[in-house]
Amino acid sequence: MKKGLIQKPTFRIENMVSSANLDMDLDLYAIAYKVHDVEYEPEQFPGAIFKLKEPKSSLLLFKNGKIICTGCKSEKDVQIAIEKTQKMMIPFATNVKKVKPTFKIENIVASANFAVELDLYGIASKIKEVEYEPEQFPGAIYKIKDPKSSLLLFKNGKIICTGCKSEAEVQAALDKTASNMQAYASPLPKKD
Repeated sequence: MKKGLIQKPTFRIENMVSSANLDMDLDLYAIAYKVHDVEYEPEQFPGAIFKLKEPKSSLLLFKNGKIICTGCKSEKDVQIAIEKTQKMMIPFATNVKKVKPTFKIENIVASANFAVELDLYGIASKIKEVEYEPEQFPGAIYKIKDPKSSLLLFKNGKIICTGCKSEAEVQAALDKTASNMQAYASPLPKKD
């Protein structure tokens, strides 16, 4: 197997999960009644689900003004979704403090492709942070402590990275993974 086969990995963000506080108390019943694309069933879940079309995202709204935003693929989209939501909720809110809401990224899911074939059995037998049980799941699970993340490694070189809280952490996790997987990489078989 060749060394240096994995080039510097690039990634694509598939989802960001962020939390924010709109700094207002929300009347979730009124919101569910008056705002299109809102579902609220308090006997099932204490928050309302608001589906925003642009940027495409889903937001969990809670009475205390706290929200969770999922589905965005960039920090800019998260900011837009949260600001748009805040503006739309003001008519249904009390104790409104008109401040620009800030958000905290809780988790990023990103995908990458190392464009090599990975020897998952070899990886699992030599790297203690890797779990591989092909009877249960076709990918190996690689847990990194710094940056704290979990990566799904597939034989075809595709990678899913979760647990990072910034794009820089995603890149660092992928770079570390690429470096540690070089000895277990071989060129992908040619397709006929």
